[in-house]
Amino acid sequence: MSNQNEATKKFAAVLVAGSWGTALASVLASNGYQVKLWTRNAEQAADVNHNHMNSKFLPGVKLPERIHATTDMEHALQGAELALFVAPSGAMREVAKQAASYLSAETLVVHATKGFEPDTLKRMTTVLSEELGRSHEQLVVLSGPSHAEEVILKQPTTVVVASTDLACAERAQDALMNTDFRVYTNPDVVGVEVAGAIKNIIALGAGLTDGLQFGDNAKAALLTRGLAEIGRLGTAMGANPLTFAGLAGVGDLVVTCTSKHSRNWRAGYMLADGTPLDEVLSRMGMVVEGVKTTRAAHKLAKQYEVEMPITFQLYEVLFANKSPRSAVEHLMGRLRTHEIEELG
Repeated sequence: MSNQNEATKKFAAVLVAGSWGTALASVLASNGYQVKLWTRNAEQAADVNHNHMNSKFLPGVKLPERIHATTDMEHALQGAELALFVAPSGAMREVAKQAASYLSAETLVVHATKGFEPDTLKRMTTVLSEELGRSHEQLVVLSGPSHAEEVILKQPTTVVVASTDLACAERAQDALMNTDFRVYTNPDVVGVEVAGAIKNIIALGAGLTDGLQFGDNAKAALLTRGLAEIGRLGTAMGANPLTFAGLAGVGDLVVTCTSKHSRNWRAGYMLADGTPLDEVLSRMGMVVEGVKTTRAAHKLAKQYEVEMPITFQLYEVLFANKSPRSAVEHLMGRLRTHEIEELG
């Protein structure tokens, strides 16, 4: 009987064990998967396995017993029907390189990382395709308005999974969807990835304007014009403009720019009082994707010859010691222009 039960179990791997990876592992466990959560940190693995907690990233929250943490990549991927990559953008290539030799050809590969590779400016699906030897069509990206702190508590959340292969997207949808975690499909991988990355820049700006106590009018303008920048770069890179009006676009932008759960918002808020960037990042204790993404988007805007004034001013604040107040004054003092560029 035990052999029969073992044969009917569903296995999934989640790489790595940050707050978002742990929250998604919890979703999969709730859906009946035996989840192996990979981490480099042996103490973190012991915490998950013995205390059913990830105290470093999600303190005080009990994890499902179906989640087992491991530092052994081969063990993590053995028998996995689904491999969910949630490594930071700067570490994705290294993690994928480690996973490549242990990954079955039948395993569905999904990533839930919002950012570009810092040095190459490549999207995460491109990095995974290169390191795993899979076509882009075989990869799925998960994105949308989804704070780990709420997902882990089973608060209602709606996201999108994108793949140019509908069958792959629907496999991911079936694996992740439940009454607390609703999942839509979308064929626009480029749009979903670009939106997920660039909204972190705008969230830095939102935290900064809140820290400067500029009020709701300023934040509304920032979100609206920030969405225009996301759409401008995204369409230049080949995205469908409609994606930016959906969950991966305006949905994720709103939640990231208006919630204190957002690490990018918190980083921006700390920057507003003149705290140096290095100190902000040290105090955060977690990866703030918007910082690296600002540098990447600054280069991408020049490469694709698109205007991204918010991104450029945040770049000056982060990397050229420009005061936050001066950056906002520069944005407000720009020459007159049209809201809908195509009409100009």
